[in-house]
Amino acid sequence: MRFTALLLLNVALLGLSGCDSTRSLGDRSAAIDPAQSEKSQTELPNQKSKVASNLQPVSLKDADAANIASQALERKIIRNANLTVEVASPVETQRKIVSIAESHQGFVVTSESTQRTAEDKTKPEVTINLVIRVPAVQFNQIMEEIRAVGTRVPQEKTTGQDVTEEFIDLEARIKNQKALEAQFIEIMKRAGKVEDALEVQRELADVRTEIEKLEGRRRFLENQASLSTINVTLQTPTQIINATGFWYSVRSAFADGVDVAAAIVVFLIRAIVALLPILALIVLPIALITRFVVRRFGRRHTLVQDADKAGATG
Repeated sequence: MRFTALLLLNVALLGLSGCDSTRSLGDRSAAIDPAQSEKSQTELPNQKSKVASNLQPVSLKDADAANIASQALERKIIRNANLTVEVASPVETQRKIVSIAESHQGFVVTSESTQRTAEDKTKPEVTINLVIRVPAVQFNQIMEEIRAVGTRVPQEKTTGQDVTEEFIDLEARIKNQKALEAQFIEIMKRAGKVEDALEVQRELADVRTEIEKLEGRRRFLENQASLSTINVTLQTPTQIINATGFWYSVRSAFADGVDVAAAIVVFLIRAIVALLPILALIVLPIALITRFVVRRFGRRHTLVQDADKAGATG
């Protein structure tokens, strides 16, 4: 009964306060000068017209472009490229590419040079492989400059990996782990026993290890997204040979015949050279021993025959 009376009293007080506020609002509206109200009503359309005149029309394409640009700036994209460039002098072009990378605040990671004999046997061919890291914001410009140093680009591949979702997930997990770390620190401050403090310290160490691992992965993604990797292969131009026609077939057949004859001669020479040690170490001693044995038995047989003839005559 007492609870019902209190409830009704509260409802009555709320109703009275609502009536008072409505009455005060009515009194304020009645106290406003009619001239000022007319002035405000005449000035309101003028202000609206001024605001409308200052507004500039914006197309839907501009709005979409602005939205896409803002999203692109926030995204984390890892961009890499592999390209092969044909140049007249790979060694000189290597210095140019290093200069291009350094002029854009990039650097060379690895540089490898390979030398092989050309088909005409006149001079060796040099192939240089470069791995450079350049700022991602200047990736397209640097690629254009690298293409410009060569005569032809026979091979090119560009890849992009969007790691924005993983980056956002890492930030959220780091935030949660840091909050958990702060809670463990507070619990350890209030721990009254040594066993409890040690247990909390072990949990705190695990949380700290997880934070360092997540922060390391985040730093790696930031580095990969801020710096793009470009693998450049510099080589001399390859000669394009017309592999059709009658005379080409004749030249190919003659070259194949010469190669077969040369292979046969080389095989015979190698066989003779390989057999020489066998002849010198095995066949020749056997022949000498056989000759010695034959001569000895032949001499004995001659002596026996001479002795038989002498006995017959005597």
